[in-house]
Amino acid sequence: MSFLPLPAPGTTPLRVLSIAGSDSGGGAGIQADMRTMALLGVHACVAVTAVTVQNTVGVKSFHEIPDDVVAGQIEAVVGDIGIQAAKTGMLASPRIIDTVATTWRRLGLTVPLVVDPVAASMHGDALMAPAALDSLRNQLFPLATLVTPNLDEVRLLVDIDVVDPASQRAAAKALHALGPRWVLVKGGHLRSSDRSCDLLYDGTSYHEFDAERIATGNDHGGGTPWPARRLARSRTASPCRKRSVSGSGGSPNLCVPPIPWATATAPSRRCLGCHDGSPPRSDRGHRARTGRCKSPRRGSGSDPRRRW
Repeated sequence: MSFLPLPAPGTTPLRVLSIAGSDSGGGAGIQADMRTMALLGVHACVAVTAVTVQNTVGVKSFHEIPDDVVAGQIEAVVGDIGIQAAKTGMLASPRIIDTVATTWRRLGLTVPLVVDPVAASMHGDALMAPAALDSLRNQLFPLATLVTPNLDEVRLLVDIDVVDPASQRAAAKALHALGPRWVLVKGGHLRSSDRSCDLLYDGTSYHEFDAERIATGNDHGGGTPWPARRLARSRTASPCRKRSVSGSGGSPNLCVPPIPWATATAPSRRCLGCHDGSPPRSDRGHRARTGRCKSPRRGSGSDPRRRW
């Protein structure tokens, strides 16, 4: 028995590469990507770009991975396992962004690429050097199938404050001019509205994905799995709008209820992979494998000294 979806016999699972940073708290970054992909039956490969020192309170520091190691990870995965899609997360410097873009072009990759322009954590901690924004616009956006900025990142990238539907459309149009095939302007940070509207733009048409805003503090890393989920569900090159869902409205129960074991902003349940927001039981994996609990039942004849 498995809690994770398995590929049909004789088939190979979709392989998706996450090029992103590591979150020591496990709420965002490659950790969230891998859980999201696994829960959707996708084999996740990774190229780690940075190691962050963070928890639910905030990001204390981060260390960039050398560019040759970042390139080497991408080459190793593509040259052996192969990928059907990729996404980027934290790319903290021009050097890392240029390395990813150069490696992508050199390998001749044409698979879908989703760029999540991670410029700051939800706590406001900087995750991208100012000079990296130019590299992101000029090097990576032209390669992207889809870019998924939140409103704070929109402001940094195209200098537009999104305050209403009109300014959200203007931002989407300005971002599309930078080269990606599709742009999704996420509306989750527009706190003045009781609705959360994500706006998708393909250069011609606008498509809105509207949902009720959820009042919760358990949203650390809530935006991270959106691109991973989008790729995992897009096993063909179908248009984005056919499979796009609002980051909040697509799975509204994944951000509640409160999680008591985090100091500050807890990871969203989307990142945890839990159904009720509680910490996973220590015997859950054992029961899945054997159908038995760790502790022997009384009168069962089991050796009481045995430890599972």
